[in-house]
Amino acid sequence: MPRLLLIRHGQASFGADDYDALSELGHEQARTLGRSFVARGVRPGLLLRGTMRRHAETAAGLLDGLGTALAEIVDEGWNEFDFQHVVEIHRPLFRDRTAMMAEIGRFERPDRAFQQIFEEATLRWSSGRFDSQYAESFAAFRARVAAVLDRARALLAEHREIVAVSSGGPIAMAAALLTVGDSAGTAPLWSALNRVTVNTGVTKVISGSRGLSLSTYNEHTHLEDRPALLTYR
Repeated sequence: MPRLLLIRHGQASFGADDYDALSELGHEQARTLGRSFVARGVRPGLLLRGTMRRHAETAAGLLDGLGTALAEIVDEGWNEFDFQHVVEIHRPLFRDRTAMMAEIGRFERPDRAFQQIFEEATLRWSSGRFDSQYAESFAAFRARVAAVLDRARALLAEHREIVAVSSGGPIAMAAALLTVGDSAGTAPLWSALNRVTVNTGVTKVISGSRGLSLSTYNEHTHLEDRPALLTYR
């Protein structure tokens, strides 16, 4: 059965000048996933990815681990939503990166402090009550992911197994859409799924006569024997 494997990027560089670059750990996560695919006999025929640096670097590490080259299609539909913009609308102070780092730096775990603010900001964004304030509303984001899934399904007719390197937001949205569809339940399910996405976690989508179906979400057995590689941010 044709299948689409959605891969969240490796760990990015939280707190660095360029968040979009993978950390050293992120590069190793990507290579580890590629090696695990070889061990499991996963042989994709095509690689899709977003336009972000973390997508490109994760794809490169994955191919390094696979020990092969693949044809690639770069599609901005797989890009993450602009979470910095969403956070800044919620907390205007965070338009100043120095001020943001100073505020969350007061906490013992700055990453957890930012995560709490991030969840508050995305709850506001996904409510649909403030759409005019955002460059891309939650509804527009949902439609973008639905469209890129349709494009991937069309490609599965030729390539029976495809990997797509993306981000937590689009992958969680894909899973929500394939579970509850475009309904009132999409936003809360998306939020719950997005919260637990693992770096280089793999979500399997299968294609059949009824269209695409979610098979597994956020699988990360390739990291379980090396706990230091398990990250969420």
